[in-house]
Amino acid sequence: MYPEQVLLYIDGAWSPAAAGEFLPVANPATGAVLGKVAHARIPDLERAVAAAQRGFEVWRKVSPLERAKLMRRASVLLRERAAGIAQLMTSEQGKVLAEAAAEVERTADGNDWLAGEAERIYGRTIAPRSANVTQVVIKDPVGIVVAFTPWNFPLFQMVRKIAGAIAAGCSIVIKGPEETPACCAELVRCYADAGVPAGVINLVYGTPAEISGFLVPHAAIRKVSFTGSTAVGKQLSALAGSHMKISTMELGGHAPVLVFADADIEAVAKALAGNKFRNAGQSCISPSRFLIEASAYPAFVQAFVAAASKVKVGNGLDAATNMGPLANPRRLKAVGELVQDAVAQGAELLLGGQRVGDTGNFFAPTVLGNVPLQARIMNEEPFGPVVPMRSFRTLAEALAEANRLPFGLGAFAFTRSIATARAVAAGIESGMVSINHFGLGNPEAPFGGVRDSGHGFEGGSEAIEAYLQTRFITMADL
Repeated sequence: MYPEQVLLYIDGAWSPAAAGEFLPVANPATGAVLGKVAHARIPDLERAVAAAQRGFEVWRKVSPLERAKLMRRASVLLRERAAGIAQLMTSEQGKVLAEAAAEVERTADGNDWLAGEAERIYGRTIAPRSANVTQVVIKDPVGIVVAFTPWNFPLFQMVRKIAGAIAAGCSIVIKGPEETPACCAELVRCYADAGVPAGVINLVYGTPAEISGFLVPHAAIRKVSFTGSTAVGKQLSALAGSHMKISTMELGGHAPVLVFADADIEAVAKALAGNKFRNAGQSCISPSRFLIEASAYPAFVQAFVAAASKVKVGNGLDAATNMGPLANPRRLKAVGELVQDAVAQGAELLLGGQRVGDTGNFFAPTVLGNVPLQARIMNEEPFGPVVPMRSFRTLAEALAEANRLPFGLGAFAFTRSIATARAVAAGIESGMVSINHFGLGNPEAPFGGVRDSGHGFEGGSEAIEAYLQTRFITMADL
């Protein structure tokens, strides 16, 4: 059952905002109000920072082994509570229940991975130039972290930041997404119930600009981590830089997918349809610019449209549903406008293209053929269940289009040719490239982009490095 109100978590206690303000939380499948979430203001943020300062002084002294044990206890609780948390996620975010359950499991896996990384924080010794000198490099927690997480994968995105910070010995103030507060609160509850001390994790919700404007410049904050749009990420990165704060920015993408004629066209089309419409296309690494070799274009389009037409749109709590609603009315409007613009520019509407029903935020799986480059959807991340397709004739042409935009988060390619695969891997300017499968986003692998898609990585062994600072100590015997 959805809670009547989702509270802030500050200094080890759940509480309403000091001013008593709340924001409504809506079900994207029905439009009905599910409950409400506490709206933090400056006094709440001041209290959260003070708690994080106290929490840091305690947590930094806890051994990495003990930190890892507490984190693994949280994973056990998360898995035990998975069914209820998945229900909450589907109710407030819209994704189908099976996807929500899989996200809870991935969240526990991600937490376990970073618990292990806590046990693998290594320094080193440097050979001295004199016999009486010792030189060591050590890694310390960077300090108090402020983090901002989105609504599309609310648990998995949040655990990347919380687990990375506390594995390193940092404390954190994290702003959760107002659209999906309840499932995020349950993740934090797992850490609290596992025994993570008061003040180490603090969860707030509210107006993003107000929260970032206060927390990022705050003298106590030493690290900023943000997942979201490129436009907002640039603003936060500039603000962090002006105050000499370390930052990790996981920003938007517009992932090209290159399909070569030597691939198994029908199998690739089916696989791409299954991946594209996951979470209603609301993923920063969703394949979003389809570039198909000209000789295979007709067969690929036919197979993809056939697969996409079988996607059943509906309430994510319905077991027969393959794709749920968009997360909020803003996305419904934005996706519709992109489709209208593409058609007006000369694209062929091959499937869908409209809202489904008049209740909730449902949009039909949509396929656009022969989309001109000037169409907005070829230049702006769609973040929805819309597939723009174009053909190419040469590898050089495909790579040029893949690299035309300033984004560089994820990219995909399908080919049986080792030479082509190597050329794609070397030629695409992207932080992550997946060839012949969908291999991005696992906890053990680095996740991040280049150029306008951000800087820094989450996941993999790189994840904990973002929360550590290197110190060099040299000492001579007297």
